[in-house]
Amino acid sequence: MSKETVPSLVEHLKHIPDPRVKRTQRHELMDILVIALCATICGADNWVSVVQFGVAKIEWLSTFLKLPNGIPSHDTFGRIFRILDSKVLERVCIQWLQSIAGTIDGVVSIDGKTLCGSRDGERSPLHLVSAWSHQNSILLGQVQTDKKSNEITAIPQLLKLLVIKNCIITIDAMGCQKSIAKDVVQAQADYVLTLKANHPYLHRQVAKWYGECLENDFAHQAHDYFEESASTNNHGRIERRQCWLIDVPEHLERTTKSWTNLNTLAMVRRTRQVGDKVSEETHYYISSLDQSAGAHKVACAIRSHWSVENHLHWSLDVAFNEDACRVRKDEGPANLACLRRIAQTQLERETNEKVGMKNKRSRAGWDQNYLLKVLELGVL
Repeated sequence: MSKETVPSLVEHLKHIPDPRVKRTQRHELMDILVIALCATICGADNWVSVVQFGVAKIEWLSTFLKLPNGIPSHDTFGRIFRILDSKVLERVCIQWLQSIAGTIDGVVSIDGKTLCGSRDGERSPLHLVSAWSHQNSILLGQVQTDKKSNEITAIPQLLKLLVIKNCIITIDAMGCQKSIAKDVVQAQADYVLTLKANHPYLHRQVAKWYGECLENDFAHQAHDYFEESASTNNHGRIERRQCWLIDVPEHLERTTKSWTNLNTLAMVRRTRQVGDKVSEETHYYISSLDQSAGAHKVACAIRSHWSVENHLHWSLDVAFNEDACRVRKDEGPANLACLRRIAQTQLERETNEKVGMKNKRSRAGWDQNYLLKVLELGVL
């Protein structure tokens, strides 16, 4: 098989230690991982369907896998993915993802997603924190945590694994923490963090100051302003987005002093009109960017943050039915989630087929040549 110049995922996977006792190994670990990934690309969402894929494609799979004892049973797949160290697989995948992404610049959005179907008895469902490159449209990495509240500890772990120099990191209110702002700056990146009521005093003071500035038309506060409007003919919706960017005012410098490189504040107002109904939302942000960066740049970074929801999370929910997956035991949910994200990345990178993610999965299952094309974008 021909190889692309991008590093091979298979080469990375060779570094994963086999968790099984040697005398019980009837199937190669690499075979199991590759079959599971291929099946996931082609639409499989449980271990039974993974085996069905393997049996149907065994002749083709045997051209590049060893398969000493044929296709493993669904019990074997389930057992191995339950005991395989998910953090090791996670780390290997991050290394591979960053190698295929190349140099990253622009906006990197960090956001969490809960796998609703992974709840097991009293154990909380798995929560994954992902980093998404807006410009590259690619997942850069993910780390797992048991609860959404643990995003505060998971985000620093993820930042340490990423090369984000000169990027703009956007994080929602959960990640608006002094320690996280410091970690971003130490990684030689800038941040735009959503400011909400989890920092009540700062949020209140920023909102109050912007209110005063708007009343007197920013007569006593230098600022930069950006505005854009968008309309959707199909839904009759008109949306107006306004962004005001200011330096941290003198009377708030004492409050913001403990935040590393906090240079500017931003207010974004979204006005949406659907027919006769008009709604308005106002949000506040803190940033390490200078005012010279401009309101346009900050507004674009804020809007770009939602690409992680619209591209990655939406795709995993709709095309991969992630929330419906009932794999729950031990390391299984995290490992299968990692496979889904690799599959999503590969299908996203295949740009010749101008159809949605769900149809790409179907095409891969029907057409071995197309599946091979997807795999040769850095997997094999």
